[in-house]
Amino acid sequence: MRVVVLGIGAVGGTLAVRLADAGVDVLALARGAHADAVRDDGLRLDTPDGPLVARLPVVDRPEDLRLREDDVLVLATKSQHTAGVLDALPPLARDLPLLLAQNGVANEREAARRHADVHGVCVALPALHTEPGRVAVFCRPSAVLEVGRWPGGTDGTDLRVAATFTAAGLLTRAREDVQAYKHRKLLTNLGNAVEALLGAGGGEAARDLHRRAVAEGERVLALSGVPLLDPQAWRDDVVAHLAMADVPGVERGGGSTWQSLARGAGSVEADHLNGEVVMLARLHGTTAPVNETLRRAVVDAARAGRGPGSLAPDELVRLVDGAVAADAARTPG
Repeated sequence: MRVVVLGIGAVGGTLAVRLADAGVDVLALARGAHADAVRDDGLRLDTPDGPLVARLPVVDRPEDLRLREDDVLVLATKSQHTAGVLDALPPLARDLPLLLAQNGVANEREAARRHADVHGVCVALPALHTEPGRVAVFCRPSAVLEVGRWPGGTDGTDLRVAATFTAAGLLTRAREDVQAYKHRKLLTNLGNAVEALLGAGGGEAARDLHRRAVAEGERVLALSGVPLLDPQAWRDDVVAHLAMADVPGVERGGGSTWQSLARGAGSVEADHLNGEVVMLARLHGTTAPVNETLRRAVVDAARAGRGPGSLAPDELVRLVDGAVAADAARTPG
């Protein structure tokens, strides 16, 4: 089995280095200066136990990948790039196992329009990628992953991936109900926009906004009837197996949305996180003003090129409170 990692940022880069270091055949897709740095000097993964460097073959464009029949594809880009990457893959990709190691729950549906063998991956992996050629991961083991067929069940690919990844230091379990895990992870990611907009100085305001976004998300997901893992099962199955740890010489920074603003990427995945809650609310005749306000604010920040911490906490609270009040005024009875 060769693993083709499509996108070697924080998540994909951690997976690629750990797998390559364990002797797994890895091919990577990357772009621009990041691809150039990996070709020149390898991909460096800074871990709590010291750095690892993997020399990886890297391709710049999806259409240039020379795929094999024994390949397993792992898509690890941000969700807003899913369709573009999948559309550009060579024809053989349509018949290969495709694992979606991404935040959100919309990527599997997007992939299933093109691919027959789709697998969801719930990713718990606090990592950082802000400069070409380098990734840092802040936990032991380097990831906790749940993998399973979409829309449900498991097969031989899931078992083979679980065994291979776990042997490489990436704790991976095959799950019949992986989408329930991914929906629970979606709720945890609703605070990504808050962290990105307020930066490190959000304090209690940031924590309260995160709680409000999650509470609204839980209400909407319950109304929509989607599979959702119990919070205690999430803590037992995932959180309890992930030990956070410092990395010598590397500041933690923020999560994936914070990093997108820090890199000036021009886009964020909030449409697939907070926006998923908003869409489900609309489908089921209700509203989600907290998540809609956060979604709009962080998308606008990315488009304007603003970095993390571009809003003051009281400013973001006023925006959210105003949206909630306006929504209540529009809602009958």
